[in-house]
Amino acid sequence: MPGPTRRTVLTGIVGTALGGLLPELPAAPVPSRRTGDPFTLGVASGDPAPDGMVLWTRLAPRPEAGDGLGGMAGRPAVVEWEIAEDERFTRIVGRGSETAVPELAYSVHAEPAGLLPGRDYFYRFRSDGHLSPAARTRTTPAAGAAVPALTVATASCAKFGAGHFTAYRALAADEPELVLHLGDYIYETDEGEVRDPGGPEPTDLAGYRRTHAHQKTDADLQAAHAVAPWLVVWDDHELVNNWAGGDRGRAPDRRRAAFQAYYEHMPLRRASLPRGLDLQLYRRIGWGSLATFHMLDTRQYRGDGSITGAGQERWLLDGFRSSTAGWDVLGQQVFFARRSGGRKSRDTWEAFPESRDRIVRGWTDAGVRNAVVLTGDEHVHHANEILPSGDRDARPVGTELVTTSVTSGGDGGDGDGDGGSENPHIRYREDRRGYLLTRFEPAQLRADFRVVERVSRPGAPVRTAATFTVPDREPGLHRG
Repeated sequence: MPGPTRRTVLTGIVGTALGGLLPELPAAPVPSRRTGDPFTLGVASGDPAPDGMVLWTRLAPRPEAGDGLGGMAGRPAVVEWEIAEDERFTRIVGRGSETAVPELAYSVHAEPAGLLPGRDYFYRFRSDGHLSPAARTRTTPAAGAAVPALTVATASCAKFGAGHFTAYRALAADEPELVLHLGDYIYETDEGEVRDPGGPEPTDLAGYRRTHAHQKTDADLQAAHAVAPWLVVWDDHELVNNWAGGDRGRAPDRRRAAFQAYYEHMPLRRASLPRGLDLQLYRRIGWGSLATFHMLDTRQYRGDGSITGAGQERWLLDGFRSSTAGWDVLGQQVFFARRSGGRKSRDTWEAFPESRDRIVRGWTDAGVRNAVVLTGDEHVHHANEILPSGDRDARPVGTELVTTSVTSGGDGGDGDGDGGSENPHIRYREDRRGYLLTRFEPAQLRADFRVVERVSRPGAPVRTAATFTVPDREPGLHRG
């Protein structure tokens, strides 16, 4: 008998928007009425491992309360969690409780362990008599285990006021097994051309908490979180536009506030809890023998000719040398491939050519089987072939797939193109909103560039604008 699908959990989050209903859950205890529903921001999971993952929620009966505490009473609150093999929660495999405290905005980062590798699980929370929505998550396969396929969705740049999160709804309907969010989860400035951004620019902890909470009330975003575990990294707008490499004239207190609010609202393990002016985000997630995901932070450590900083660069190169994966995937923020002509961006790898060359040489010298860079930030889909330094006629040594934005940039325009005669290795570009859907198999990678017809109105159709494949050990892009 086939097991449950992600869709059954997804529709429990967003009602009947995608058809069907979540089977009836056991009755929750009668609420004490001390608070309203505290689970207004939904639930999420992330950073999966072979034996567990992190389960996230935040108690916020009034998400946009002025003090940033979501309408909670100021006292600690007990939050119970449970995880099951089935969506009816008849086969419970783990239970526990966490104490949500005002110092962390009543966020919960539970880390169940002892689960089986390569399995789907269902989870939910309970607090003060209220039951959260249920959601689906997954453990990674055991190290070295054979894996026939993995579908990964990639998204970035979700400016609330710029449009509706239709891309997140469609991403959830595609039912990926893993979601990578590559930054600009929120925007610190938001003009609200289409929707109310929820308040003024945040500059302190209460402000960043309110901005994140406003974002998370969106049902389409909650659906995307409910369908699969996420791997997240930030870009600049989680703090302030073009921030990189220290405070750059911004008050340390603002940086500390933005970092703490980001942790409080993301499905990150407790190891990522900010310590002073540092938040550890670069990390490595294996998916059996099929893939290794190297999640990079290209913002926090910039300087002295390196976009990653020396320590993170050593960590990445060591990962290449020890890799036995079929696909080594860099999840990172800004445009990686060489790009000639036009105005040079100071905010991409183009401004750090030596740093980029060391990374490319690192995976080449290590004999990485297949190198793939997944990128956000651009607001435009791109499919790029990565060439060795200074040799336009060389064979590609890697592939870059750039996802467009969820909403930033508005509806966009018709048609697709490429990089022209100056950049023949840029094989495709598309200026519409959407996300990237990538299927990794031992024999090939398939990338579907998904686009939304418009974000200025809700419910727009979503289509695949282009598809590329990359055969095993052949980094060149093939259209179709």
